[in-house]
Amino acid sequence: GGNSAGTSSGGAAQTAIKKNWEAFFSAKTPVSQRVALLQDGSQFASLISAQAKNSLAASASATVNKVTGVTSSQATVDYSIDVAGTPALANQKGTAVNQGGTWKVGTSSFCGLLQLEKSSGLIKLPNIPAACSSAG
Repeated sequence: GGNSAGTSSGGAAQTAIKKNWEAFFSAKTPVSQRVALLQDGSQFASLISAQAKNSLAASASATVNKVTGVTSSQATVDYSIDVAGTPALANQKGTAVNQGGTWKVGTSSFCGLLQLEKSSGLIKLPNIPAACSSAG
């Protein structure tokens, strides 16, 4: 259920963002689909594919707590990352981006997560992709 507060498009956007965001971080989602759910995903295809083979990354999942500030092009996502069912990163703020009519995980959010993962040693990363430094 859930009430229909706000505009219908806002509610539909929130539903789509939540669904796509959680799908992107799910190990059950095929790599090709995950690439399609990331802003400029083709630049990160090799990394996503490598992470899919990483047992720790493969046990990670995202839970979207809420989606706010939805505009036609972007929205703010409040989410948490669990690794093997244990909360690893709680209450993260990210940006969802509408690219070509699909709500995707913003590059800046994905890169921010990579930085966190690398610094925490949660996931072994050979290096942060060059596309991240250009993402600003």
